[in-house]
Amino acid sequence: MSPSIPPRPAPVDAFPTQTSTIQAETEAVLRRHIPSNAEPAPGLSKASHMQFLVRNLVQGFPERYVSQDASQPWLLFWTIQAFNILQVSLDPGNKQRTISRILAAQHPDGGFGGGPGQAAHLLPTYASVCALAIVGRPGPEGGWDQIDRKKMYDFFMSLKQPDGSFLVAHHAEVDVRGIYCLLVTATLLDILTPELVEGTASFIASCQTYEGGFASASQPYYAASSSSQSGDPADDMPFRLLETPRPPLGEAHGGYTFCALAAWVLLLSFRDHSDEKLPSIDVGKLLRWLVMMQGNEIELGGFRGRTNKLVDGCYSWWCGGAFALLEALGVGKQETNAAPAQEGDPLTEEWTDVDDSLFNRRALQEYILYAGQHPAGGLRDKPPKNPDAYHTLYCLSGLSIAQHRVSPSDARRAQIRSSWDPTRFCASDLKISESVLPDETRQKIFENALAWAQEEGGSIIVGGAEHRVNATHPLFNLTITHTEGLMTYFYGQTLPPRS
Repeated sequence: MSPSIPPRPAPVDAFPTQTSTIQAETEAVLRRHIPSNAEPAPGLSKASHMQFLVRNLVQGFPERYVSQDASQPWLLFWTIQAFNILQVSLDPGNKQRTISRILAAQHPDGGFGGGPGQAAHLLPTYASVCALAIVGRPGPEGGWDQIDRKKMYDFFMSLKQPDGSFLVAHHAEVDVRGIYCLLVTATLLDILTPELVEGTASFIASCQTYEGGFASASQPYYAASSSSQSGDPADDMPFRLLETPRPPLGEAHGGYTFCALAAWVLLLSFRDHSDEKLPSIDVGKLLRWLVMMQGNEIELGGFRGRTNKLVDGCYSWWCGGAFALLEALGVGKQETNAAPAQEGDPLTEEWTDVDDSLFNRRALQEYILYAGQHPAGGLRDKPPKNPDAYHTLYCLSGLSIAQHRVSPSDARRAQIRSSWDPTRFCASDLKISESVLPDETRQKIFENALAWAQEEGGSIIVGGAEHRVNATHPLFNLTITHTEGLMTYFYGQTLPPRS
């Protein structure tokens, strides 16, 4: 971005609306955060963000967070994962206090609630398990062995619907965010089974909208009544799922799109061993929608979550992170079988510094650095808003995904495959379900989750190396180290060192 050339405002017509007015107001605010030639461009204020996080973790969250009482595991996860992205580890005392607080939210019938004594829910279950991946360990009071995986699996199955979707909690709604949280948790803890995911890929595919992004759910299209005059006994079955295509409920949304796409990638391991008709998604349409979500120059390259909406720092992760997931589907993946370029080839010399990413990584970093940081510490939606725990993590996660290119690695996959031992399971393993997972599928789940690697020489860091943050796993939003630690324990495997 050139400070000497003012960016042009978004085009408008002669009919102003509330939407166009607030867009113009937002552009005016963002324009004031573009550094001039006379001042240095702001870098990542690590120290002030650390102070913000420490205040929340040690002193407690401010009073305004009382509305987040049902999201206590999330507040902890957002905080400690932000520490990790900033390359800081918690001391043993704060780790143990976090473990105790998370375990206090575990429901006696399986899963985790939003706090002690609260009903189990898929979203805080994800946050709890991911938090334990960061601060936990095996053994007494370590958090990992205290997770009741059998009851958690039973809780998951109790939420499953006839169309392959899941309620987020008992007596609650269906939401693709809940499906993502369930699949991440089941993948990390080695409790995926064929019966758990039956029909789920088809449901996810049904949530893709005409724009290409994904909505929160789709119309289930159950039979209107359990009684029929047709004489066919099948028509008298309750909850009969009709074959009519299911329209999505709602519009394409960045958060739903990330969760649906990540869930789709997590289910790829089952495609070769499924008896059901394999569904598909329109990847080209999805890519176009994601690209269009990145703002123009006057919006500093931030991402919006929906068409015709304002840019927001949290979509740095929800939309920016989705591009890495597309690489798992082969979109934008580097060609590994091409003939190597010869030394002295003029094309090689000309294009060595080209960034062939599917989104503008440098511009996204500038949005976060220029507009996403609050002067007092923490990160935010956009100025002049205040920082909060949610936006602090997802702005930092977006910064990480823009700095580092993390994608599936064939070389790492081969290393994992060579070390796989089908006879090994978690030391404290027990029978989770009668539904048996074929070993080749279990191995593929393990490989697909852990074959991701940071591309050597693929980092782009605005402002210099001192503003570098840790890379995060595009599927889980955990560091690769923490993902490997938890999964090797629950799968009973040993990973070879990364070469």
